[in-house]
Amino acid sequence: MLRAIIAGIVVVVVGFLTFLFMSLENDASYLPSALKGKPLPAFSAYEVAAPGAQARILTDEDIQGPALLNIWATWCPTCEAEHEALKEIGATGVPIYGIDYKDDPQLAYQWLRDLGNPYLFTIADESGKIGLNLGVYGAPETYFLDADNVIVYRHVGEMTVDLWNNELKAIYESSFKEHHGDQAQTDQTKGDQ
Repeated sequence: MLRAIIAGIVVVVVGFLTFLFMSLENDASYLPSALKGKPLPAFSAYEVAAPGAQARILTDEDIQGPALLNIWATWCPTCEAEHEALKEIGATGVPIYGIDYKDDPQLAYQWLRDLGNPYLFTIADESGKIGLNLGVYGAPETYFLDADNVIVYRHVGEMTVDLWNNELKAIYESSFKEHHGDQAQTDQTKGDQ
């Protein structure tokens, strides 16, 4: 009887350790995108604009890759944490577009005014429909779009300069070079040196 109990405990412990090891081995921020390799879904929405200003209606065609598309919101503390990294990445000449997800566009405008704006423009997605069509789980999420606005990469969670340098920068430079040629890439990355 004692052997059966010990064997049972060993099985449970080995099972738990296997589960723990497998969980730690997997990247918790990786969530596969059904849209990887597919074009950015079509949309039409207002731009986040100053109070009283005429907001433009933007579509997916206004986004020009290669670029980053960042899903964020003022209610998202991680979005605030990643904001400095996005400003730093954008300062190197990388185009970044924002989608203000399930948020009040007036709060978004104030937030960008106060913290700085890394985006070429920000799309107001109050209803979350654009995010739904992208398969967004929540904010923040960042997508890399190639020169044809095809989704090449998706990151769920905080964007960091390290993530940019170690994973996305090479993809961006390759896509930029493919679309613009060698000289344009040299001009584009001069600010990185």
